[in-house]
Amino acid sequence: SPAERANLAGVRHIVLVLSGKGGVGKSTLSTELALALWHAGKRVGILDVDLCGPSIPRMLRVQDSAVHQCDSGWVPVFVGQDKAIALMSIGFLLERPDDAVVWRGPKKNALIKQFVSDVAWGELDFLIVDTPPGTSDEHISTVEALRPHQLLGAVLVTTPQ
Repeated sequence: SPAERANLAGVRHIVLVLSGKGGVGKSTLSTELALALWHAGKRVGILDVDLCGPSIPRMLRVQDSAVHQCDSGWVPVFVGQDKAIALMSIGFLLERPDDAVVWRGPKKNALIKQFVSDVAWGELDFLIVDTPPGTSDEHISTVEALRPHQLLGAVLVTTPQ
């Protein structure tokens, strides 16, 4: 949709952070990557689509933030004194951040599509997408939703087992 393109129109590069299993440090790597890019002078956003374990708000100490609506969708939470990093996470939409999210595929997929299309990112050099563990529906939904933007790279986090 045109609105979808508009919200990602100002995003130059999209990087997915993936892994085959949980607990390997995807969210840590996503956060560190975003901070490193920001330190290098880039404008950075993080999209946390890890629906079952949204840990990035806590890592960036913004877990008590609320997400507001504007004409073009949700306004991301801006992190740091200079509002350096734009963050959108399912964690901001839960009643209690530690609530488990038990949703079936279609609802998860709809939320991911909404996250991709309805967040007003503005101008960003990089959007880091922190995905859930594994290779599930959520990944397919995320990639499908981002496909029109053709700006996809991926970081695969593995462990040395």
